[in-house]
Amino acid sequence: MATTISLLPSASSCSSLWYQLTKPTSRIRFSFRVRASSSSAMASAAATTTKVVPAVIVGGGRVGKALQEMGNGDDVLVKRGESVPLDFAGPILVCTRNDDLEAVLESTPQSRWGDLVFFQNGMLEPWFHSKGIGEADQVLAYFAISKLGEPPIDGKTDTDPGGLTAAYGKWASAVAARLRAGGLSCKVLDKEAFQKQMLEKLIWICAFMLVGARHPGATVGAVEKEFHSEVSSLIAELAAAAAAEKDLVFEAAMEDRLCAYSRAVAHFPTAVKEFNWRNGWFYSLSEKAIAEGKPDPCPLHTAWLKELKIV
Repeated sequence: MATTISLLPSASSCSSLWYQLTKPTSRIRFSFRVRASSSSAMASAAATTTKVVPAVIVGGGRVGKALQEMGNGDDVLVKRGESVPLDFAGPILVCTRNDDLEAVLESTPQSRWGDLVFFQNGMLEPWFHSKGIGEADQVLAYFAISKLGEPPIDGKTDTDPGGLTAAYGKWASAVAARLRAGGLSCKVLDKEAFQKQMLEKLIWICAFMLVGARHPGATVGAVEKEFHSEVSSLIAELAAAAAAEKDLVFEAAMEDRLCAYSRAVAHFPTAVKEFNWRNGWFYSLSEKAIAEGKPDPCPLHTAWLKELKIV
């Protein structure tokens, strides 16, 4: 009598994927091991044919470890307090918290600053310019890693089924190749296209986290469903302010894209964090306008920051 094996992906979670198998007989177990060995051999062959440029990886957290796993074993992992090697020719993938960037720069030989690739969220441009690295490489990482050592889940949405992760700069193609070798999507964009996407992600973080903070316990999914009018108004306000400040025009349907991403990571908690790198940029636009006797470009944003006693 034949015994079937079913591989059923669970659709109830955005951040993890597991499979359910019916209990196999000993005969089927043998057959399954042969297939697994064949698959492993194919995966191993694919890995050896995929050229991944060796990199220095700064930060041994979830993202840093995941990037190292995508390499071919030639990477150098630099942990907190260690220095970036001078005699390593590849990219330097920076996977630390934003507040650690100053220390990362200090531990990197200045001759190698042009090889830094930043994976951080938020508005980094003012800091880049203050350090003389205004054209620094960046990556918008739209993938989730629930805990250290687990494989990343790609950030694909119903409006962007091809994935949202994007890279910019001289090492962008190398980074994209590494991510693709790890089963993730990654687009290589020019400066203007990347800046628009960077600002969109900044708007997403600032809008959804602030609205969620107004409703304690609300997840990203709850904000998208239950407080949609609030987050919609804030998205529109922040997008208008960013477009005016950077003299650019966003692609149509931004709100749809941001809400689609929110549905993909609906379980994420909300909180206003790393203020100086995120909401602080929009608040600085408000402060500048008010100091010049102009109307606040982000009045709702300012009011809610004050309501929560963040400013």
